[in-house]
Amino acid sequence: MPDAPPPPSRLARARRLAGDERVLFVGVGAVNTLIGTVAFVGLQLTLGRVAHYLVVLLAAHVVSVLCAFVLHRRLVFRVRGNVLLDLLRFETVYLGALGVNLLALPLLVEVAGLPVIPSQLLVVFVTALMSYVGHKYFSFRRKQAA
Repeated sequence: MPDAPPPPSRLARARRLAGDERVLFVGVGAVNTLIGTVAFVGLQLTLGRVAHYLVVLLAAHVVSVLCAFVLHRRLVFRVRGNVLLDLLRFETVYLGALGVNLLALPLLVEVAGLPVIPSQLLVVFVTALMSYVGHKYFSFRRKQAA
């Protein structure tokens, strides 16, 4: 009876895991969340004296979406095709997340009395979870070959 093949090495398992779309999504999402958070915090600390925090949120949203689109399209979903259509779909998903953010942030700040920056960090975790499904099944959806 032939010997069973050896189990995959830790390195082989790590490589396979690193190529998993869900793992890549979390990694790119973490990087983009950091970029968006730094943009929000930086803008809030510099412009927050003259601009309402929701204006700051919108400016940080633009920075974050453009960065996220490039990273998700090229590194996670690895699609080709109509960039503008993909960007429109991508932004549609993020507008849904932004809508949640625009409702939740004032509730946390004005009603619950929490500080702006920690409130935004809390909202980011919720909206990040929503975005994977939207991007996978809408933003970067491709028809299966027949």
